[in-house]
Amino acid sequence: MRETYDVVVVGGGAAGLSGALALARARRSVLVVDAGAPRNAPAGQVHNFLTRDGTPPAELLAAARAEVTGYGGEIATGTVASATRVDGGFRVGLADGRTVRARRLLVTTGLVDELPDVPGLAQRWGRDVLHCPYCHGWEVRDQPLGVLATGPLAAHQALLWRQWSADVTVFRHTAPPFDADTREQFAARGITVVDGEVVALEVTDDRITGVRLASGEVVPRAAVVVAPRFTARADLLTSLGLPTAPLEMGGQVVGSAVPADASGATDVPGVWVAGNVTDLRAQVISAAAAGLNAGAAINADLMAEDTRRAVAALRDRATA
Repeated sequence: MRETYDVVVVGGGAAGLSGALALARARRSVLVVDAGAPRNAPAGQVHNFLTRDGTPPAELLAAARAEVTGYGGEIATGTVASATRVDGGFRVGLADGRTVRARRLLVTTGLVDELPDVPGLAQRWGRDVLHCPYCHGWEVRDQPLGVLATGPLAAHQALLWRQWSADVTVFRHTAPPFDADTREQFAARGITVVDGEVVALEVTDDRITGVRLASGEVVPRAAVVVAPRFTARADLLTSLGLPTAPLEMGGQVVGSAVPADASGATDVPGVWVAGNVTDLRAQVISAAAAGLNAGAAINADLMAEDTRRAVAALRDRATA
C-alpha cells in the first residue's frame, strides 16, 4: 500500500470492483478495501448477469479482482474504520491501524438484510429462504412455496412468485388480515392464506420441508419467501455527514439508503456511492453498472481538478 491514492474504494463487491476497474483502466491509482463478506455469499449462483448467469458469487468476485489488479489496481483485505477530510481529500483509517490518503472516495458497502425473528430463517437465507424471484425463482419453479407475511410487501410478493409456481401459500403470521381486494386477488390466482403464527421451519436432509405453526401444524413447503428490511451499511458515510434516508415501496418504509444523483455523487464533495448502499433494488449486474458510472464520474472530477492545478501552475510560471 502506498501513502496516497487517487481513489479509495470502500467495499469490494460488484459495484466497488467495477468502479475500481474503470478507474484503473483510466490510469488512476486505486485501492479497494474489502472485508471479504459479500451479501450474496450464501447463494449458490449469480443470475441475470448476461454471459455469467449461474456463476458462483465467489468465482465472479475472484475474476473481477484479477481484472482490477491486472490494470494496476490494489486490493487490501480489511475494513475501513474512519474517513476524515484533510487537505482537499480524505484520510482513510483501516481497522488494523493502517492509514492512507485519498483524493476521492467511492463507498460501496452494500446493505444488511434484517430478517424476521423466526427460528431457521437466517440459517437458510439465500438457499431456500428467498426474497428475489428474479434471483431464485427459476430454481424453485413449480415447487410448493410459502410467503411469510411480515410487512407491507407480502401481498405483492405472493402475487409475483405465483408466476413461478401454481402452489403458493401465504402465512399471515403476525400481519393484520388482508383486505377484501387482496383476498379476491389471491382467490383469483389460487393463492392460499394460512392463519396462525409461524414458529419454525422444518428442515430435513439440509432442505426446507415445511413451515411449523404455533398450533403444531406443519404445512409442507419447499422454499419460503420473506421480505427483509434493507438497511444500508452507512456508518462510514454517516460520519462524513451523509445520513441515510428511508425508502418506501407501496407507501410503506422497507429500508434505508444513502441519497445520491444518477452518477453516484453524494451531497459531500469528493464522495460517491454505488450499489445497494444507495439502491436497495440493485442486483449484481446493475450494481456493477452503477460502479462503472461512478468510476467514470470520479475520473472526470479528478480530470477537472488536475486541469485547474495545471492551469494555475502555468500561470505561476508565466508571472515568475
